[in-house]
Amino acid sequence: MESLCRNSLFNGTLKFRMSQYSLILMCLVIYGGIGFSPGFAESTAIPFPHAVEQAKLSTVGILQSDQADSPENDHGLPVSIRGSGIHIGQGVIVTARHAVERSEGGKVVVPETIRVVTDDLLELPAVRQGANAYLDVAVYQLQAPESDWPQAHVEFAARDATYGDRVFTVGYPLGWGPAITFGTVGNPNAFLSTVQSRLVQVDLSTCSGNSGGGLLNEQGQLVGLIHAIIQTETLQEDRRCSRFAFALPGPLVQRVVTSLLAGNVPGFSVLGIQLQTVRLGKRWALVVAKATGPSQHAGFRKGDVLLAINNMPIATPAQLKNYLIERTEPGQMVVLKVQRGDAQEKISVMLGGS
Repeated sequence: MESLCRNSLFNGTLKFRMSQYSLILMCLVIYGGIGFSPGFAESTAIPFPHAVEQAKLSTVGILQSDQADSPENDHGLPVSIRGSGIHIGQGVIVTARHAVERSEGGKVVVPETIRVVTDDLLELPAVRQGANAYLDVAVYQLQAPESDWPQAHVEFAARDATYGDRVFTVGYPLGWGPAITFGTVGNPNAFLSTVQSRLVQVDLSTCSGNSGGGLLNEQGQLVGLIHAIIQTETLQEDRRCSRFAFALPGPLVQRVVTSLLAGNVPGFSVLGIQLQTVRLGKRWALVVAKATGPSQHAGFRKGDVLLAINNMPIATPAQLKNYLIERTEPGQMVVLKVQRGDAQEKISVMLGGS
């Protein structure tokens, strides 16, 4: 039996959080400063070991909110890390929203301020720039002199991750790290109930605490953000580790981050169609079960068979969802082709927004 290990306080069906583990931070290696210019553009290819080193220097641990209240022991104050984050330049830290959420007064909130620890053991405060529940992303700005920022940063990749790509992640599994694991991309169009967008399924060892860490390609460029794992139950349930990991796609993360840094609320297109898959003769087809909002106003009817959107054939709900999220904007006009009875029709729809 499989249990879905996503890390969210607001989804009661999910069993574990990938953050909220406290272990003593140990065995970290302090590296000398390496200069990198800020920015999000793709850079020249660099040797793989150097790419991994840069990612390691860019990764931060998200400290527990009650870290300052932890009692000291004979060896000093233990470091309690609940999640991971990645420095993308200019003091900007990107992480998973659920990796920073906490409960206040019975409500789940994204804190205004968090504290992070860098690879060279500096504890720094960071102030929230924005968060997005639709895609489970949070963005923070370091509140410290530039000389204290992580010694490197990563950039978003120009190309999306796809089948068989070699990837790696750096993070704080079970509160310890930074730990580095390597793997390959499986299905780049996976879906879970924990987030509205598609996810990148990865064969990669991850544990509680990896949430919010970067998924990087062989050039050390950001192609995703670690989001969830599916764990097969064993007698050792407290391990909360798996090689069945899921990451938020890099292009969508970049879109949300860019919007939040500009002070905007990221918007995603809404079509307002509920689809069901039915068998018509020897083929299965997508049939409109219910039309609401934009699609209802455009004239969609129950029983219409969906064929294409903007001339792109649609065979699965996932294809339609991907197209709307990644290739359209709210307020955009799209044309959908449907089979209605014996005739094919084209219906123009102005998309709504989430």
